[in-house]
Amino acid sequence: MNEAELIVFEQEIASLFEQGKIRAPVHLHGGNEKDLIEIFKGIKSTDWVFSTHRSHYHALLKGIPPELVKEAIMAGHSINLQFPEYHFYTSAIVGGICPIALGVAMSGQKVWCFVGEMAAETGIFHECVKYAHGHKLPITFVV
Repeated sequence: MNEAELIVFEQEIASLFEQGKIRAPVHLHGGNEKDLIEIFKGIKSTDWVFSTHRSHYHALLKGIPPELVKEAIMAGHSINLQFPEYHFYTSAIVGGICPIALGVAMSGQKVWCFVGEMAAETGIFHECVKYAHGHKLPITFVV
């Protein structure tokens, strides 16, 4: 997906939420489309992506079809998108995705773990980074 397609997707989700068609929390992305597109150029389909409560762009850039992402959001899963067949998981718990991502990296699979600035301040984040570094695990943390 390109920058314009990402923005249009989020605008559609925002409109559906404002119309009351999504009856669950929705957290929208915006403003970092170019940066994410660049990061995702290095992410392979076989890599695992673990993300936050604000993961629509991550799912779309991972290659999950927009209709599947929209369907999950419409079903109330905006802040906890799960697509194991695409190696994609999220968590709305601040920092909660870090130990899960670390566990997958311990199995030798390449992992990308996205966290927000709040999660990057938590002890669990620092412990996971320290453990991953010390054991040379195939995981990249993106704040």
